[in-house]
Amino acid sequence: MRLRALIRKELTQMRRDPRTFIVALVMPILQLVLLGYAANTDVRNVPTVVFDQSKSKASRSLLDAYSATGYFQLNFIATNDDDVNKMISGGTARVGIVIPPDYESDLASGKTAQVAVLIDGSDPTIAQTALSAATLVGQSQGTSIRLLQLQARGLASGIAASSPLEVRPRVLYNPDLLSSYNTVPGLLAMILFTTTTNLTSASIVKERERGTIEQLIVTPIKNWELIVAKIIPYVLLSLINVIVILLVGTFWFSVPIRGSFTLLFALTGLYLVPNLAIGLLVSTVAKSQQQAQMMIMPIMLPSMFLSGFFYPIAALPVVLQFFSKLIPMTYFIVIARSLVVKGAGIEQLMPQVLALIAFSLVLMAFAAMRFRKTLD
Repeated sequence: MRLRALIRKELTQMRRDPRTFIVALVMPILQLVLLGYAANTDVRNVPTVVFDQSKSKASRSLLDAYSATGYFQLNFIATNDDDVNKMISGGTARVGIVIPPDYESDLASGKTAQVAVLIDGSDPTIAQTALSAATLVGQSQGTSIRLLQLQARGLASGIAASSPLEVRPRVLYNPDLLSSYNTVPGLLAMILFTTTTNLTSASIVKERERGTIEQLIVTPIKNWELIVAKIIPYVLLSLINVIVILLVGTFWFSVPIRGSFTLLFALTGLYLVPNLAIGLLVSTVAKSQQQAQMMIMPIMLPSMFLSGFFYPIAALPVVLQFFSKLIPMTYFIVIARSLVVKGAGIEQLMPQVLALIAFSLVLMAFAAMRFRKTLD
């Protein structure tokens, strides 16, 4: 009887706290889905920019061969070399294929046609796959062209001959494919996300648990003033973390900061705003610090797995790629890697900057609305 009564008591407490109960049920399902689909290192559909100066049947055949592999998604067209470099520098494309104007004429005259393949080395996983695939496609296409040429001359197809096509891949920014060039900027994004959301998610809950929230309500302080007062200390603490992470990354892991440190610092401050807003939103909903931590976990897991930190976004299913666009960390990882590894400027990063501004405005508006509702 006593055991039954204790079990009934625990079930009653669980029923009175449905948020924690739901989170406890959602977490295993979320982990299963994310680990089942997102934990995939098979890189496919790498965003690729093409600068086809030949615009011939032969160049289209080569591009079709690249597209048919499934590794390259030829979704960007460049009109000059600068466009190719800007798209790769800004993270819009990971690979650039440059076909010279005399490509078809070189093949027809028996010369060796050369094609340049530029590969973004800031993510070694994608770069290694793209490097291998680009080389194999070039070899296969060269063999096919040589066989057709020999058959057209009435020669035996088995005669050995040099390939008429030479693909020259070049890994940019990180030619040695060092993993630290990828992980250190990613860690900057992840550490800031976890620390800011965890700290701010408990800020209002602490006031409620200590009984000081009522004192804040009766003061003439406006809601936005209280929100700003809650945020600023964590912003300062996070910016100190930024300096420490960059110093350790530079002097310990030998990762150079090739872009503007001032720009990186400013955009990091912008990235902190949506993260702090997420923490405040959770803090206004949670009734205890333990519940706040449990509510953060379903947000934290997708952010880490779908943002491109652990696994390339190009390897994710299409549905998960869509959800990755709803995560602020996705955009800041591109910013951090582009600034630190590639030395990109603000003009190449405008899509990511605008996305973070939109996240900041929307999430801060929701946090202010929810905060007002909570105080009432």
